[in-house]
Amino acid sequence: MSQDRTPAAAPVDAALEAKIDRLHAFVDEIAKRHPNIKLASSLAAEDMVLTHAILSRALPIGIFSLNTGRLHAETLGMIDRVRERYGYEIAQFHPQADAVDEYVNTQGLNAFYDSVELRKRCCEIRKVEPLNRALAGVDAWVTGQRREQSVTRTELHEEERDATRNVAKYNPLADWTEGEIWAYIKIYDVPVNPLHARGYPSIGCEPCTRAVRPGEDSRAGRWWWESRDSKECGLHVTTIQFAAGSASATASA
Repeated sequence: MSQDRTPAAAPVDAALEAKIDRLHAFVDEIAKRHPNIKLASSLAAEDMVLTHAILSRALPIGIFSLNTGRLHAETLGMIDRVRERYGYEIAQFHPQADAVDEYVNTQGLNAFYDSVELRKRCCEIRKVEPLNRALAGVDAWVTGQRREQSVTRTELHEEERDATRNVAKYNPLADWTEGEIWAYIKIYDVPVNPLHARGYPSIGCEPCTRAVRPGEDSRAGRWWWESRDSKECGLHVTTIQFAAGSASATASA
């Protein structure tokens, strides 16, 4: 039996309670600010925190997930668990079949192991293009990204502008720690992907994700054969930070 490696939750104290209150107020505010806003859910712990914050309080924020065709069975099972717990059907966006077929036929099913370029092309087909369709017509989108997750996310802001799609983008958990995420999950009994208990703090496609080792950052198991600086799929790039009176370009993870 696999050893449970789920991180210990932060203690519930006044500071954590205030942070939870602030999260709920922030999500309430962006729901009021934008008539058409969606959460992009990976079905991992952070996104389940946001899912609970949205659905338990009946906020008008749509939730969707990118079904790449190569997800773990445990990840796909979270769709059913959300339906059972909240009575909500998470929308699934799939890659274009002809693009997947062309890639597999010309490069091979697992060509992403061969080079960063081929891996990013696979992510473009299976994740970025479906994301663009999912966000068509929205005013804003929400993610579960956190600064603590990796070196590519240390400059993450709660409020940004997605310049590529010309919409607002929000990262409500940007300054949350892993312990705080798990404390929220414990407090509200939020359903979580069972892979987390088997050492997967960050979960992507099955062939591109492994359990992390002691001392590694939470995204070390994603595309583990690549340099730390290249470990992004292209979903979160070319954003513009909201700043008082001005906007500054920034690369987002």
